[in-house]
Amino acid sequence: HQHAGGGRRGARVLRDSLRRRVNLRLAIRLSRPFTLLPPLLGILSGAVCAFGSVHNPDPARRVTPELLGIVALGAFCASLLNAASNVLNQITDLEVDRVNKPDRPLVTREVSLAAAWRLTWVLYVLALIPTWWIVVPARSGLLARATAPLADHQCFLLFLGGLLATLVYSVPAFGRTKRLGIWANVTIAIPRGCLLKVAGWTLVASAFSAEPWAIGSVFGLFLLGATSTKDFSDAEGDRAGGCETLPVKYGNSKAVTIISPFFVLPWLLMPVLARTPDPAAPVHPLLSGNPVLLTALGLLLASWGVYTVHLLRRNPDELATTENHPSWTHMYLMLMLAQIGFAAAYLL
Repeated sequence: HQHAGGGRRGARVLRDSLRRRVNLRLAIRLSRPFTLLPPLLGILSGAVCAFGSVHNPDPARRVTPELLGIVALGAFCASLLNAASNVLNQITDLEVDRVNKPDRPLVTREVSLAAAWRLTWVLYVLALIPTWWIVVPARSGLLARATAPLADHQCFLLFLGGLLATLVYSVPAFGRTKRLGIWANVTIAIPRGCLLKVAGWTLVASAFSAEPWAIGSVFGLFLLGATSTKDFSDAEGDRAGGCETLPVKYGNSKAVTIISPFFVLPWLLMPVLARTPDPAAPVHPLLSGNPVLLTALGLLLASWGVYTVHLLRRNPDELATTENHPSWTHMYLMLMLAQIGFAAAYLL
């Protein structure tokens, strides 16, 4: 009896262990970890820009364990927020994914909607709550951070804004701007372009200056157009799900014409902003990083954008038949280079 009872307990432990492994694997698939690099890199780049800027509250620019811990926490929370958004988008896009992504766990019923909702809210909570203890100017002690004035909890407020933007984009009760053409792009570009960079900045310095918003605006303008590169191959499912993305609403050729300027013009702002006096402190430019590097980076990215536009305009209808068109790859790589380049320009 004892031997049989021990065997049953062992089998139950094994089943529970296997179930946890399966659940973890499915949670990872829902979170789509390969998409977490851009927000991770974006927030790290924003923090580095703040560290190297004239707005760093520490004139000595010391790299302390506390500073590294804050930056690591902010980057981790940004990744979790993006993961939560990914899961939420799969919940609300279930009918669209039946056409576009039939192998996703919700479509194949490997995961229930209830389990996906639970995962979404757990990720949202884990992404948002820890940022309450990130304050500028920095304070020692958890209690001092927790009780700081609301205006000092800038990172938390920016994360909250990003969270709300994901709801506005995906959830019908909040508007579901994904179905509203250019407004879908706006609700992606603002949180993932502008607010992400400013949130990274607030890990080190206050956002109450024009510089982080100028940097964020460059990235936001780029994503305002570039985010549509993934919509062309998804047009069939989006149309079936009632989502009027730019390709669905205007057709491939006109949609390419609409988004093309956003691959070039935002980067041309960089040399201009690097030489435009800061309205609040004209003694230094709006972008206080290395002006030579910022100019070179802006011109390189603008040239790359011209080439990407060439790929887009060469055969617009090809975009709808290729799941990962080269233009999408170029867009992704341009975004990565811009994040790294900005960080380098503020360190040198």
